[in-house]
Amino acid sequence: MYRKIFNTEEEITWFLENVCTPEWNDQQDAGRSFEEATEELVQKFPEHEVAIRAWYGRWHETIAGPIEGTVDILKQVRDSKKYRLYALTNWSAQTFPWALDNFEFLHWFEGIVVSGVEKTRKPFPEFYQILFDRYQINPTKAVFIDDNHKNVMGANAVGLPTIHFQSPERLKVDLGKINLLG
Repeated sequence: MYRKIFNTEEEITWFLENVCTPEWNDQQDAGRSFEEATEELVQKFPEHEVAIRAWYGRWHETIAGPIEGTVDILKQVRDSKKYRLYALTNWSAQTFPWALDNFEFLHWFEGIVVSGVEKTRKPFPEFYQILFDRYQINPTKAVFIDDNHKNVMGANAVGLPTIHFQSPERLKVDLGKINLLG
């Protein structure tokens, strides 16, 4: 989406490292409203108002869709009927309903814990604990898969065995190592 706003990759990189930073976005994933977050940055960086407002005004354009190979693996695990599936996601409460409406595979989970609803997020221990308590999950009998190394480390810290997602192909190998895929 920012390729439609900025002229160069360098401008995009600077903007994402200095204005709409991952740390700033994490606050919305933890429950802060888009309106508050946007106004804070517009006040601080008025020369970037259009790009700042695009972060949430045009966020749908940043979603390329599911990683098909991963959805295929999820389907295989679901169809085996051997395991319970839960999702733990860092996602704003304001936009997660759109994801539910647009990604059928999200309905394959028995439960989903959304950071923006809970007002906390991965990698904080209390977020994982919500999942354990709400769905009676014994962390030592579960496997947590995430593409963010910080979240993997957070899960390890609360006793969850983990797989650091890197690609669908690698995930298949990693799940095979623990006999989770037939």
